[in-house]
Amino acid sequence: MSLKHFGKAALIVAVVAACGKNRVQVTDNGLKYQIHDQSEGTRKGKVGDILTMHLTLMNNKDSVLRDTHKEGAPFQMLLQVPPFKGSYEEGLTMLGKGDSATFYVSADSLFTRAMQPLPPGVQKGTDIGIAVKVLNVQSKEEYEKAQTAEFEKQKGVDAKVIESYVAKNGLAGKAQKTEGGVYYVVTQAGNGPTPNRGDVVSVHYTGKLLTGKVFDSSRMNPQAGGKPVQFPIGVGQVIPGWEEGVMKMHKGEKATLIIPSVLAYGPRGNQGIPPNSVLLFDIELLDIQKGQMGQPGQPGMPQPGR
Repeated sequence: MSLKHFGKAALIVAVVAACGKNRVQVTDNGLKYQIHDQSEGTRKGKVGDILTMHLTLMNNKDSVLRDTHKEGAPFQMLLQVPPFKGSYEEGLTMLGKGDSATFYVSADSLFTRAMQPLPPGVQKGTDIGIAVKVLNVQSKEEYEKAQTAEFEKQKGVDAKVIESYVAKNGLAGKAQKTEGGVYYVVTQAGNGPTPNRGDVVSVHYTGKLLTGKVFDSSRMNPQAGGKPVQFPIGVGQVIPGWEEGVMKMHKGEKATLIIPSVLAYGPRGNQGIPPNSVLLFDIELLDIQKGQMGQPGQPGMPQPGR
């Protein structure tokens, strides 16, 4: 073949590839999809892998229902066997690191099978558009190793931030430190007992960033009606920093907990809490019920790393 004809052939291949890109296609199982970017030779996701990706959910009118780009942290999921025909999990097995695509999934299948009501703006019988940009594909072992390394790195960063805050605010002689790295400053002494694992504690709290900005308070939380929150301590129903700090407190005591991000909401953050934030909690331990279990997930109660 002459170079002239080779050039024409190459151009035809390029044009065909460009036409295929962003074209809506359908798998044998009925999943509709568009590939936007896809690199050859990259490792594709498979069942059991951990996928890290940005995700945008849209209704059939292209109104955005969720966009992880605006949430401060990407979405992570364990890739499982597709739960129904046309599920976007099938499409994720086509993608590797750096790839992007949009999947169109039946809203009825996506939400009804999960026993969830259709969200506002989504009509029965329509499709949900799920645009994804894959940031990483890892095996469970690779993911856990990376998480451990990141945890240790962030732990060191948090320690320096807290030490600086303690020194700057004249708390060096007042702050005590738990084995896990939570600092606590008693602001009003209590003469009651300390809680044991499994006891139900009743507390009032106010959560703040190091800037002093309040992001939550039991006294101002309308869902809780301004009432104290109750939870069993030491059984993983609150963030680890609360577990460590509250178990050091005496009934009737008030204290400020300075909690490293690795014992709070970590790299994902939470509503009103940026990723990797060291947090302040002003806590009053009102009551301790020995050896009883309360109801999980009460209004205003911080959840463990979620």
